[in-house]
Amino acid sequence: MIEMSLNNRHRDTDERISRKHGDELIRNLRHIFGASFAPHEDTNSQLRVVLHRLDEPSLDTLIADLVK
Repeated sequence: MIEMSLNNRHRDTDERISRKHGDELIRNLRHIFGASFAPHEDTNSQLRVVLHRLDEPSLDTLIADLVK
């Protein structure tokens, strides 16, 4: 599903984020990216399940990691 973010960037248009991090638990991503990553999501959720609900800062963090 393609969804536009607030600054008109496509959110994961080719599903690279889901493929790279999809099975990762939110708690593990918080360990990597900081406690503020996906602050409203359950720590035991997989990223692929909550990706469409991520807040802008969390999504930006994933995109930055993807292009490294």
